[in-house]
Amino acid sequence: MHYFSTTAAISAGLLIGSVAAAQDVVWTLEGLEAPESAHFDEARDALYVSNINGEPTAKDGNGYISRVSPNGQMLEAKWVTGLDAPKGLVSDGATLYVSDIDRLVAIDIEAGEISGTWPAEGAIFLNDTALDAAGRVYVSDMIAQKIHVLADGDFSVLAEGDVLQHPNGLSMRDGKLLVAPWGLDLQKDFTTKTGGHLITVDVETGSVAPLGSGDPVGNLDGLEPDGDGNWIVSDWIAGAVYRIADDGNKELLLDLDMGSADLEYIPDQSLLIVPMMLNNTLVAYRIE
Repeated sequence: MHYFSTTAAISAGLLIGSVAAAQDVVWTLEGLEAPESAHFDEARDALYVSNINGEPTAKDGNGYISRVSPNGQMLEAKWVTGLDAPKGLVSDGATLYVSDIDRLVAIDIEAGEISGTWPAEGAIFLNDTALDAAGRVYVSDMIAQKIHVLADGDFSVLAEGDVLQHPNGLSMRDGKLLVAPWGLDLQKDFTTKTGGHLITVDVETGSVAPLGSGDPVGNLDGLEPDGDGNWIVSDWIAGAVYRIADDGNKELLLDLDMGSADLEYIPDQSLLIVPMMLNNTLVAYRIE
C-alpha cells in the first residue's frame, strides 16, 4: 500500500502504468473507493474488500468494508462502516481482522459489526495482516518498520528495524511468517533505491531471514500462496504481479496499472483478485 497522496499517485500512474491483456480479465467491479485489500471467505462464498475512501493516513471515519461475490457482483457496498483507512484483512472464520492506520480492528462477521479494537503503540502505517494456527494476528507497519502481533489480548512488537525493509504483505506457511517488503532507502515519492525481496520472520524469536537469493524484486504489496508452493506477489509502484519461488526466482504474471494492491488468490478456481487502488476497481484474472 502506498503512503503518498492518492491524487499525485493517479497522475503518476497514468504515465507509467500499462493494462493487462483483455483476455486475462474474468470480471471487473467498478465503483469502489480506493480498495486496498481483498480477502475470500470460503464458508460464506464472499470476498471482503477494504475501501480507504480518502487519504491513507486520514482519521476521517470514511473507511469501510464491502462484500463482493466471487463472480464480481456487489453484495453489500458498505457492509461495515466507521473505519478510517482500512487496509489488510484476515479472518479466522468468525472474526475479520482489519488494520486501520494505528489500530487493529475486529469485526464480528455474522453480526457485521465492529467487536474490538487494539491500538498499536507507536504505529504510523499499519498495513497487511496474517493469522497463525494458534490464533495470533500479525500486522505490518510499513513506515515504522515493525511487525506487531496480537496474542491473548496483548498487542506487542514481534520484530522491527531496517532488516524488515519496510514490511508490507504478510502470509503464514508452516509456522513461519512470510513478508513482502516495500524495499530499502525509501524516498519522498515512496519509491525506493532498492526493491524489496521476500523474507521470513520466526514467530517465536522475531529473527528475520531472506527467502531464497535475496535479490531485489520491487515495491511489494500483496502476498498470497499459489497452492503449488510458490507465492503470488504484487508490486504496487510498477503495477506488476509476480509468481515467486522459494529460491527467489520470479515470473511476471501480469503487467497492470500502478496501484495493484493486496490481492487474493483462490487456488481451486485459479482466480486472482486484485484491488486496483487508483482505478477504484476490483479485477479478477484467471491464472494458470
